[in-house]
Amino acid sequence: MQNKNIYITSPIYYVNGDPHIGHAYTSIACDIFTRWSKLQNNDVFFATGTDEFGQKIEKAAKSLNKDPIEICNEYSAKFKNLASILNVDYNDFIRTTQQRHTDKVQMFWTKIFDNNWIYKGKYEGWYAIRDEAFYDEKELINGKAPSGADVEWKSEECYFFKLSKFQNILELIYKNKQNFIMPQTRLNEIASFVKSGLNDLCVSRSNFEWGVKVPNNTNHVIYVWLDALTNYISILDYNSDSSLSGANYKKYWENANKKIHFVGKDILRFHAVYWPAFLLASIYNEESLQNLTIKDIEGEIPDTIFAHGWWTKDGEKMSKSLGNVVDPFETVKNYGCDKFRYFLFASNTFGNDGNFSENDFIAKTNSDLVNNFGNLVQRTLTIITKNFDGFIPQLSENSDFIKHSLLTTNLIDLINNDMNSFSFEKALQEIIKYSSLANEFIDKSAPWKLVKEGENGIKKAQDVMFILVFAILQIAQAFQSFIPSTSKKVFDFFNILPNQNGFYTNLQINHKNKTNPPQILFDRL
Repeated sequence: MQNKNIYITSPIYYVNGDPHIGHAYTSIACDIFTRWSKLQNNDVFFATGTDEFGQKIEKAAKSLNKDPIEICNEYSAKFKNLASILNVDYNDFIRTTQQRHTDKVQMFWTKIFDNNWIYKGKYEGWYAIRDEAFYDEKELINGKAPSGADVEWKSEECYFFKLSKFQNILELIYKNKQNFIMPQTRLNEIASFVKSGLNDLCVSRSNFEWGVKVPNNTNHVIYVWLDALTNYISILDYNSDSSLSGANYKKYWENANKKIHFVGKDILRFHAVYWPAFLLASIYNEESLQNLTIKDIEGEIPDTIFAHGWWTKDGEKMSKSLGNVVDPFETVKNYGCDKFRYFLFASNTFGNDGNFSENDFIAKTNSDLVNNFGNLVQRTLTIITKNFDGFIPQLSENSDFIKHSLLTTNLIDLINNDMNSFSFEKALQEIIKYSSLANEFIDKSAPWKLVKEGENGIKKAQDVMFILVFAILQIAQAFQSFIPSTSKKVFDFFNILPNQNGFYTNLQINHKNKTNPPQILFDRL
């Protein structure tokens, strides 16, 4: 099978507060799919970073008597640290205050401007500083933004982007580009929003300074969302002259087999409406846009934008005032990274809202990881150590178990469709189900009794232990994307090097391998 070029991104996180569980959730989702894709021998680039411009940052800096870049430096470092403690293995981390980004934003703006999609006018309407977003009157709920943010009436000179001209092409994308927006409920929301009619979008501000300057008019800064979204190509070394674009841009954007953005549902509109419109505007003028087919533009826009839900704490919305915000740093410190990663994706359907309860966290961890898989590993290692001097037995050629389902089931194939459709919780259910079958097998076959039944019993016990080791290594393989440190630990227990270039297609278990002494894989919570 030919390797694919896959580009995976998290949103760039806004530096106006400490990282929370939502940031952790998105980053881990990206990491899970990145690891899975790499293990299938694909060439993957995973990008993340921080969004550092905007009125919120400028206001916060003034209130603290600081320079805006000081605040950006402080919080950007926290997000980098979050990725580290979560074992998130990204390729590059971009900051929008970096020159490599701001230059590309101005280049992107100029390309859109030259294609006659931007004009100067006067903006009058509702603006939410917290969201850095403009809202129509019809979108307000009880006088506030849909997010609950306060809005204020703004009237200022600005540049507009002709978003209204993109309604037809966006509807064409939503209708014909499979999996462009996932899950389906989010697609329905966005399609309905666009169908109701699009207004031109204000894409510059002139009443604050902290932003990327509009080319040829330094009185204006570029709208923070146009700036932020451009990170997905600036990090790859985009150039408005395609021949001058970097190797990563050509490989992971122009020639990518898949370009996937993972985002929270609150920022889906910016990614699914504004971003494809900006991208197309940088390539086509209004006349040429009208005649395009979905085939013409498929490679020029993302392939999938997956919007996940929000997290509550014990059924309540998280807020600093309630003191119920889940701190990922504290949770990992108290319970461990892999347990946190596991719970987030085993406890609810990816795409839906989730609820974090400490009781649920403890119960799920003890049930699936401690009592099920951890117990299986420890029992198996103990029996091998005690009865076979620590050496992994081999399966006899005429074994009664040669067609046992634990041997004939390919766990990677079993979860492949779920993983590729981002149904992470279903994949985890299959892994745990397989682990449960292995536990049932060890209980039913009772190898500790077989070894006492003479030569035939010992031979049968060897077969049983081989199958159990095989099953454990299959589970460790399947878990590599979700709980990578634990998977490595399991491979180390059995002195088997995990396949660095992909999954084992056929697990070769060497009887000369001596296992390490039994250890507890997971502490009970």
